[in-house]
Amino acid sequence: MTEATRPLTVGAVARLAGVTVRTLHHYDEIGLLVPSERSAGGYRAYTGADVARLQRILFYRELELPLDRIHQLIDDPEADERDHLRRQHHLLGERINRLQRIREAVQTTMEAHDMSINLTPEERLEVFGDHDPSQYDAEARDRWGETDAYAQSAARTRNYSKEDWLRIKAAGEEIEAQLAAAMQAGEEATSDVAMDLAAQYLQHMASSYFDGVVRIRRELADMWVDDPRFKQHYDDRAAGLAEFVRDAVHAHADREGVPRT
Repeated sequence: MTEATRPLTVGAVARLAGVTVRTLHHYDEIGLLVPSERSAGGYRAYTGADVARLQRILFYRELELPLDRIHQLIDDPEADERDHLRRQHHLLGERINRLQRIREAVQTTMEAHDMSINLTPEERLEVFGDHDPSQYDAEARDRWGETDAYAQSAARTRNYSKEDWLRIKAAGEEIEAQLAAAMQAGEEATSDVAMDLAAQYLQHMASSYFDGVVRIRRELADMWVDDPRFKQHYDDRAAGLAEFVRDAVHAHADREGVPRT
């Protein structure tokens, strides 16, 4: 018998596989991995086939299958090595998908903390529904993270309760509804009605997030049209509203004498 084919002791197999001796004893006791040989002194001795079986067991354990299910799978008389590999490939795919979903949930929670939205997941769902603003925080941090405006917004929102967020959301939606009604009634974006509503909208944002909203009003208004996500938000309320709000904001800036850049 060569060294390569010599049966291994339980301690050697435990070290090789990265498991405890106690684990191997348990597998033996439940019949999941019974060593094929015994030494002269009656100690467990594992052959190459035993080690290969252990590798298959540990792979299924890594996929979080219960031991009784693993026992059924590896002792299936109809399954060959290729069947096991196919099954493991499928199970790996399912686990990867599940872990990806968990990763995305953790990422969303991390971004919510970064944005200083101090709400539970249930409260965020109640306030924001499917449009949780924390999903944009990584992008916002990349674009404006070093600015005073970003720091001020984070400082303010850190202390907002669920009731604060609901109030802010309701106030913003009310002004958006008035803008949509003005547009649908035939008001021009350059009319006093539209410009006054635009001024209210900007002031609402300034008081809720950061003081400099009015200063960068033109850039914000352009983004509401250029970014498909923002444009959809407005156009879901009324088709063409994104452009109407943008033009009203620009008209308001013109009325205030703010130069175009």
